Amino acid sequence: MAGFGIRPLEAATWPDFAGLVERHKGVWGGCWCMAFHAEGVGRATTPEQNRSAKEARVREGRAHAALVYDGPDCVGWCQFGPPSELPRIKHRRAYESDLGTPPDWRITCFFVDRAHRRGGVAAAALEGALQEIARLGGGGVEGYPEDAEGRSVSASFLYSGTVTLFQRQGFERVRRLGKNHWVVARTVQPATVRDGRTAGS
Repeated sequence: MAGFGIRPLEAATWPDFAGLVERHKGVWGGCWCMAFHAEGVGRATTPEQNRSAKEARVREGRAHAALVYDGPDCVGWCQFGPPSELPRIKHRRAYESDLGTPPDWRITCFFVDRAHRRGGVAAAALEGALQEIARLGGGGVEGYPEDAEGRSVSASFLYSGTVTLFQRQGFERVRRLGKNHWVVARTVQPATVRDGRTAGS
């Protein structure tokens, strides 16, 4: 994560997150990163309603993300949370058709400022999310990335990350979801406290 800082999404960092979303017109049609929460998004909700719902979740501690900073500027994030917090994953029918033990945590979404794409922000965000998961007790973690090897895919559409990105952090393929997406998984050990400081997994 050389050159980047990581902070959790919380009340204190909400203005930084909101500023990044606002610079990108609400992100993906004004979803405000609500698509994977139980409320979802759609024609029945406006960007303003999505913003309000997201802020309420953040201030109540019901939304998690690792925010990436380049100096004082928030330039990306990786959304994560327990399945109860993020139930609306893509390819849900295929996922549930062969479901074993649910994970403790899901990683569902990445976003990178358009001026910082292909600069390592997504990798820093994933590493930061895993550190946050370790701090919060660790456990089994799943992601649902896209296999982009040998294919031309716009970085702006790789919101779930790539298989390669996850594999670099020790995730292994578990099963296929759809044509190009996979369930990947790994276990994160809980952080330990040493000399009054928290160490990651």
